[in-house]
Amino acid sequence: MSGAADAAPGATPAATPAAMTGIAHIPWPGGAIDEADLRAALHADGYDVWKWSDPADAEYQPHHHDLDECIWLLAGAMAFGARGHTVHLGPGDRLLLPKGTVHTARPGTGGATYLVGERRR
Repeated sequence: MSGAADAAPGATPAATPAAMTGIAHIPWPGGAIDEADLRAALHADGYDVWKWSDPADAEYQPHHHDLDECIWLLAGAMAFGARGHTVHLGPGDRLLLPKGTVHTARPGTGGATYLVGERRR
């Protein structure tokens, strides 16, 4: 990443916790999105990481995960719902989902590509 406006990939100063669930939406501060930097930041934060893509017609029904999960959007858009609220992610945005959080997920009209981080045991 480069540019004065770029924040460190693992930094969370702009985190806006959603009152609904303990989910934290961390908006992208701007600048280039470097997949390798984001992947390294997730590893440094204690996550196992893989890349995933969803087509526009994908839809994840209510479910939860047994470990903390982090979604870091690389391209497209994604909406996550929990307890009657929705968090919309755009490229570079990050979502922290504490283990056990029941949620839904739906990509935008152009689909979504993102890094998934699952907290190491």
